[in-house]
Amino acid sequence: MMKARITFFALVSLVACHALGQQPVPAEMAPIQKNFNDYNINSLQEKLFVHTNKNSCTAGELLWFKIYNVDGIYLRPLNVSKVVYVEILDDNQTPVLQTKIAMKDNGGDGSLFIPLTVPTGYYTLRAYTNWMKNFSPDYYFSKKISIINPLKSPEAVAKTNSTEYDIQFFPEGGELVNGLASVVGFKAADEWGKGLNFKGAILNEKNDTVATFSPLKFGLGHFIFKPENSGIYHAVIKIGGKEIQKKLPVVYASGYVMNLTENGSGTLSVKVNSNLRKENIYLFAQTRNVVKLIETTVCDNGIANFTIDKNKLGDGISQITIFNGERSPVCERLYFKRPQKQLMLSAETNAGGYVPRKKVDIAVTAKTQNGTPAAADLSLSVYRLDSMQYDDKMNILNYLWLSADLKGTIESPEYYFNSSDATSQEAADNLMLTQGWRSFTWKDVFENKPRSFTFLPEFNGPIINGKIINQLTQKPAKDVFAFLGIPGKSVQLYASKSDSLGRLIFNMKAFYGPSEIIAETNTEIDTNYHIDILSPFSEQFAKVAFPHLDVTPAMETSFEDQSLAMQVQNIYNAPLLKQFNDPQADSGAFYGEPAKTYLLDNYTRFTTIEEIMREYVREVNIGHPHDQFRIKVIDGVGFLSENDPMVLVDGIPFFKMNKIFAIDPLKLRKLEVVPYTYYLGPSTEQGIFSFTSYKGDFGGAEIDPHAVVIDYEGLQLQRQFYTPEYDTEQKADSRTPDFRTALYWSPSVVTGADGTKNISFYTSDLPGKYIGVIQGITKNGEAGSQTFTFEVKPSLSAQTNK
Repeated sequence: MMKARITFFALVSLVACHALGQQPVPAEMAPIQKNFNDYNINSLQEKLFVHTNKNSCTAGELLWFKIYNVDGIYLRPLNVSKVVYVEILDDNQTPVLQTKIAMKDNGGDGSLFIPLTVPTGYYTLRAYTNWMKNFSPDYYFSKKISIINPLKSPEAVAKTNSTEYDIQFFPEGGELVNGLASVVGFKAADEWGKGLNFKGAILNEKNDTVATFSPLKFGLGHFIFKPENSGIYHAVIKIGGKEIQKKLPVVYASGYVMNLTENGSGTLSVKVNSNLRKENIYLFAQTRNVVKLIETTVCDNGIANFTIDKNKLGDGISQITIFNGERSPVCERLYFKRPQKQLMLSAETNAGGYVPRKKVDIAVTAKTQNGTPAAADLSLSVYRLDSMQYDDKMNILNYLWLSADLKGTIESPEYYFNSSDATSQEAADNLMLTQGWRSFTWKDVFENKPRSFTFLPEFNGPIINGKIINQLTQKPAKDVFAFLGIPGKSVQLYASKSDSLGRLIFNMKAFYGPSEIIAETNTEIDTNYHIDILSPFSEQFAKVAFPHLDVTPAMETSFEDQSLAMQVQNIYNAPLLKQFNDPQADSGAFYGEPAKTYLLDNYTRFTTIEEIMREYVREVNIGHPHDQFRIKVIDGVGFLSENDPMVLVDGIPFFKMNKIFAIDPLKLRKLEVVPYTYYLGPSTEQGIFSFTSYKGDFGGAEIDPHAVVIDYEGLQLQRQFYTPEYDTEQKADSRTPDFRTALYWSPSVVTGADGTKNISFYTSDLPGKYIGVIQGITKNGEAGSQTFTFEVKPSLSAQTNK
């Protein structure tokens, strides 16, 4: 935990030093720079990317995934949060599957079993950390996946004749100003976010055409427009024979406009026009909340010009803000610079085609942009393509450097990385004009308003949050100690003290798989409280919309094939699909090695707990005032504790000693004693006595009725991906059918210092075209993705049988 904290604060400090080191800075802008850095210094951003082994899966099969976590500034692997929450949401934003994934060494992996109750349709897979819940859900990772359920008919959707179009206009810099020419970006998309092709015109109040426009790519484009006399303008757009009218943004009588253009010399020109007085104008450029450039010039005769060296901007998306002479932000826009550091991946198969049950050898090579071999953390998936499967164009490179910093869905993000010609540059600029957003407001920066964070980063493991209520007043209870235990052989107990809002925080450690948890207060002291355990999953949702997945006749064959493959796999290989890796979690008790362990079978078996404690447990003194048992701890020098120690049975505290002494000792296996003061989080315990039963049933003792007992899912246990080996003739001739459509999945393909890694697997009985997707990242933040394909043809014997 300490190492994670050091990493977190070291990165924050590095960002601060980098930002504050930008010199020289105009004196008038120094306070804004300081406020900006102060505002962001404690706001480390995490970014996640999830590589799924397929983009379409069948109900009844497993979806596998690898999670990459990077910092939001330098986009390097980040080892801070130890838990990632993964969900699959339906079109109503209702979770149909949820899980918690352990993160180790900057990454984590897991799987989701798609139940047969899930209907056919498009779903959202999203992932986030507890820390990310402090920010907008637009920051969460999300991607579209399709689920096919051949055993359940798709839900019918009423057809409508009307089509919804999203048409928006975005003046460069933010506003239209009377008499000043502006570049106006526009976007036109259908209700599912897919760009449209159309022709449009801008008309004035007299219905005279003053500008025409049409999109360049993906429904995005721009035109130049000079409003006159503060008139009201509207657009007329023709899409598919339908005419749509849309008002342009309001035209202001005075103000500022900006225009950014690319120069061929590796520089950018930023021109600011104004119809106001002569004044100083300031340019403030930042990349992912790190200040890159602050410059000033004079706006004379309504014109101010800046020249920006692109080398001074960071890779990816930069935000350029113009401040007027009063240091108020008046214009703002985004600029995209293609990342220079990329991971160049290649994956070569040893043949272009194969027959069923044959070995496939793949040579993976990773290099930096300049050709140097790279040690990289990669994930690799190989699966069969059909009418439902598709090559997902979202990959780790274009997501981290582009999509993650923009709001909404980015259509074909790979386009902006695959070409560097003038058309793609213009298309990228249209995207910046129309899709931008930021994670702060300048008002908060100016007011030096500190960010408030509700959710803590999970440095060490899952955090379970609760809330404690006084049942007499129905109000949150302050300064009440609560305990949360996990019954079992491994004694796991956590303590928390409620804050002024009654909130409880239990910092768990190695908590894997489903289990019961028991939360309670010390009922010898506090009897009027109730504890609620809160869900750790986010209740915030980004706005997404997917079209209904219409099943066409052409898809029916794929449906049948996938259903058959799924059923064959589950029938013949069910045990092999349910093998899990050992999480290698520490199974010791929370108090470590006890001072004394009493294995009760090694002693005379008395019929009462009192006899056992009095006869051979040396560390205890027993009293029985007013028919109530009391015990005190005696340490090595004979010191007698003032208060009762904590007494546990199967890891759960029992505060009423009479319950302990009523247990049948023949049901207990051992007693561990910690005869000294022990600090359990905020709680101070004067010794610990921990009993373990034979059956894990608390020796028959009843849990306190005030305790809250619930089923709770810990971190996911990792399944082992099943892939058979046909390395002998006998195995290859086996009559057990092999209908795998997912041939290979590995979340941990690690290239060495030479940048290479060799991988092998075997084809299944299913012929067809297969695709391999490999992607990942280096420690320095070079990210990359690559695909390869090969074909499996029916064997000669299979063709003969036909």
